[in-house]
Amino acid sequence: MNESTEAGATTITLLLVDDEPSILSALRRLLRKSGYAIHTAESGKAGLEILEREPVDLVISDMRMPEMDGARFLEQVRARWPNTMRLLLTGYSDVTSTIDAINRGEIYRYIAKPWNDDDLVLIVRDALERQRLTRENARLLALSQAQNEELKDLNANLEEKVRLRTAEIVQINDFLNLANERLKQNFLTSIKMFTGLIELRAGAMAGHSRRVADLARRLAKHVGVDPREQQDIFFAALLHDIGKIGFTDSLLARPVSRMSGEDLVFYRKHAATGAAALMPLDELKQAAQIVRAHHERFDGQGYPDGLEGERIPLGARIISIANDYDSLQNGMLAERRMSPEEAQALLVQSRGKRYDAQLVDAFIEMLGGLKKEIVLEKPVSHADLKVGMVLSRDLVSREGVLLLSSDYILDTSLIRQIQDYARRENHTAPIYIRTPPPEENKQ
Repeated sequence: MNESTEAGATTITLLLVDDEPSILSALRRLLRKSGYAIHTAESGKAGLEILEREPVDLVISDMRMPEMDGARFLEQVRARWPNTMRLLLTGYSDVTSTIDAINRGEIYRYIAKPWNDDDLVLIVRDALERQRLTRENARLLALSQAQNEELKDLNANLEEKVRLRTAEIVQINDFLNLANERLKQNFLTSIKMFTGLIELRAGAMAGHSRRVADLARRLAKHVGVDPREQQDIFFAALLHDIGKIGFTDSLLARPVSRMSGEDLVFYRKHAATGAAALMPLDELKQAAQIVRAHHERFDGQGYPDGLEGERIPLGARIISIANDYDSLQNGMLAERRMSPEEAQALLVQSRGKRYDAQLVDAFIEMLGGLKKEIVLEKPVSHADLKVGMVLSRDLVSREGVLLLSSDYILDTSLIRQIQDYARRENHTAPIYIRTPPPEENKQ
């Protein structure tokens, strides 16, 4: 079945696959408001038949379907139509199948049932924007390579022509760099989305992974870890609890000190489960190894592998300290929530046993030197932007498309592109930038 916009218009085409006609009808009603051409199919086989005869930009597939489930269907879509974006509809009870679908079908996002209409529309829009950026990046890269070859053939005496061509290449490279930065930002956004899967369950875990990631990155930098490894540690800290995605609400809410028997055995599997879920992604292989080892103890009494001392990856030893420091204060390890001072004292008491003694000392030193961060902001017009300013809020288009995320540091190229966009689109809304606290102003 197909619905389309007016003839002659350039249309984005979606394929909706679900064995329940009521679900297909609800999705069709929601998405056709955005002007998409929509195909529907009530089975994976029917969906493949449509793909064989019609070009499709994005597929949304249910997970549980007879004969061919969503994982198998999206795996075939990835293999035969790799440029088609893939989204998965699933429920909390489908955790294992969802991870299988993510690994086999390389889906961009998954959408939990029941969905929020506004969130689903934004996810579809974001996926299509990611697809457009990837295609544009490839086109610009091919164009840049072609122009580089053309430059080799230019006559050395045609200096003016070389100058003009060089200027064009500089502009293309600026756009390529911006596109690559946006792809990197999308990757980080995806990681944060995985982190949020557990924290959506609220309770003491809300914000836990982000706090642990911040502390772990600070400690890694404090002890001189190289920037590449700092990034792996940061990603691993954000995702260290992803293996808890299959936990019941009651188990998530229970402090570790109150667990026993089967619950404790099940709890101790989450580090290995999380690592296995991340390992298929090349960009997260190192982070996966850190996630697996973040509950190992320095004295060899930890899990899942009983590693001892420096056989435990450095990133895992760092995250172990940051994780327990935050967990002790939020009631995730013991029933009584501890003060920061009490949590520090317990870390010191366990140095050389549970934790690496040198890292504990460095962590306590780091905490003593941390200043309370004060984030102030002010609105600035496009014309008044300056190199070095830092965005305090996401910069979005009129249509809600993310142009630059918060914390971007502006340089000359970005300022020029923002100002060109503002003039072209008559976009007069202010841009919010961070201002330093008073102590920094005095320096």
